[in-house]
Amino acid sequence: MENSERKTGVPYWKQIVALLCAGWVTIWIYRSALPPVYPQINESLGGGVSGAALGSISSFYFLGYVIMQIPGGLLVDKVGKKNVLIPGFILFAISAFLIAQASSITMIYLGSVLAGLGSGSFYGAAYSLTNQNIPAKRKSFSTAIVNSGSAVGSGLGLILSSFLVAQVGLPWQTMMYLTVFLAICMLISFVVIVRSNKDDVAFVKKEEKDEDNEEATIGEENKLSFSSLFRPKMLAAYVLYFATCYAYYMIVTWLPNFLSAERGFEGAAIGFSSSVVAFASIPGALIFSRLADKFLDKKLHFIVVLEILAAIMLVATVSVTSQTVLLIALILYGFLGKLGVEPIIISWLGENAPQVGVGTTLGVFNFFGMMSSVIAPALTGYISDVAGSQVMGFYISVILLIVGTALFALSNISQFKKKSAS
Repeated sequence: MENSERKTGVPYWKQIVALLCAGWVTIWIYRSALPPVYPQINESLGGGVSGAALGSISSFYFLGYVIMQIPGGLLVDKVGKKNVLIPGFILFAISAFLIAQASSITMIYLGSVLAGLGSGSFYGAAYSLTNQNIPAKRKSFSTAIVNSGSAVGSGLGLILSSFLVAQVGLPWQTMMYLTVFLAICMLISFVVIVRSNKDDVAFVKKEEKDEDNEEATIGEENKLSFSSLFRPKMLAAYVLYFATCYAYYMIVTWLPNFLSAERGFEGAAIGFSSSVVAFASIPGALIFSRLADKFLDKKLHFIVVLEILAAIMLVATVSVTSQTVLLIALILYGFLGKLGVEPIIISWLGENAPQVGVGTTLGVFNFFGMMSSVIAPALTGYISDVAGSQVMGFYISVILLIVGTALFALSNISQFKKKSAS
């Protein structure tokens, strides 16, 4: 609302950045809160729930999340960001409450799917807001701040869940009630801050735009079509994002087990070493996105170089024998990997998508990325069962990164040449 800017004196785009960062914190607190308390959930359900059944809680959540990506993006373009954010978080809050009341694993599954559908509406709306309201020279850095909410929320969810439930002894449902409270706070914030008109595009002065944005401006005048949504450079971006997310979700799911079973890490060292990926990503995202905003004509170069370096760090993770060197490789992967490069990719995507179809484009983009969250954990587990090691799972993620990066670079070869010649 315009009134919020008048009252606070804070520019609307800065309010959006803070709001969306808080949105990711809320979503990721929920995402990371349940796995640490699976034993308590099992106990509350009378025992006898298998590990696979408990692990499926997350699978059902991501199923709902993935299903919502394309419909959510279409709704953003059709009815507006605010009209998608508010119903989505209402469903998210209701779902967390249902999970807290669950008396069976089936009821938890149902709540998880609904939670995925509700929070799945956030991505397209959030990055439509950033792409349309943040000045070009601040877009990548601001998107990195928004993205940092996922790392903060993930860490808070793990810490709070472990401390409040496992150590203090509170019921596991406490984390779900906390999610409900945070979701309600977000709903109030959406109502107060987000502007109502669906065509809310912040005015960015012409002098703030580089000549390099002219191509994006021309593209914004075109209407969204299937051909524009899946033209070679966009399709290559989807493949690149799938590969980027594949590596990340493989690491998030299997790294603790890999460190314990194959590299000799024990006790607290496992948790610490696994968490460094998330925490190292925050400074990486902020630094590289700041540089990408400073050198607007080098975004493609940043994306390609960061993806290649991330692949190298994954190779180092499984090939070194020293625990110290392995830990350094993990820190560097977090610094260079998904959360470091993602804000730059999203910024590039916003510049190359038709303005009338930003929400839909983001929905398709994230659909491809989040498909990896369904495939990577299961495929790596299967490889581990067959081969007796997760090493091949790491190498598959490296191959995907190299192939995805090569396709993305080739699809933008003319743009690379144009930047080099200018």
